[in-house]
Amino acid sequence: MSTAHIIVTLLAAAMTAFSATSVFLRSKWVVEPMADYGVPMTWLPWLGTAKAAGTLGLLVGLFVPVIGVAAAISLILYFAGAVITVVRARWYTHIPFPLIYAAPVVGALALGLAA
Repeated sequence: MSTAHIIVTLLAAAMTAFSATSVFLRSKWVVEPMADYGVPMTWLPWLGTAKAAGTLGLLVGLFVPVIGVAAAISLILYFAGAVITVVRARWYTHIPFPLIYAAPVVGALALGLAA
C-alpha cells in the first residue's frame, strides 16, 4: 500500500462522509436539487446510508483490501446513478457535482488495485 493510496482513500472517505452527512442533515443545497431531479424525499435516509456505508468500507479497505475494492465499486455505481439522475432531469450544468465526489473514489480504487 502506497502513501498516495492512503491519502487518496482518506480524501475519498472524507468527501463521501461529508456528502452523507449533508444528506442526513437535509442541507438545503443538497435537498432542493434532489427534489428538482425528482428524487423522492423518502429515499434520503437510504441514500445517506449508502454513502456512509461506502465511507466505512473505504476506511476498512485500508486494512482489508477486498472490502475497499467492493466499497469503491459500490460508490462509483452510486455516483454513476447520480449522474444518470441529473441527466434524466435535464440539469446538465449539475453533472460535475457527483463527478467531483466520484473522482477520488475512482483514484482510490485505481491505486488500491495497482498495489
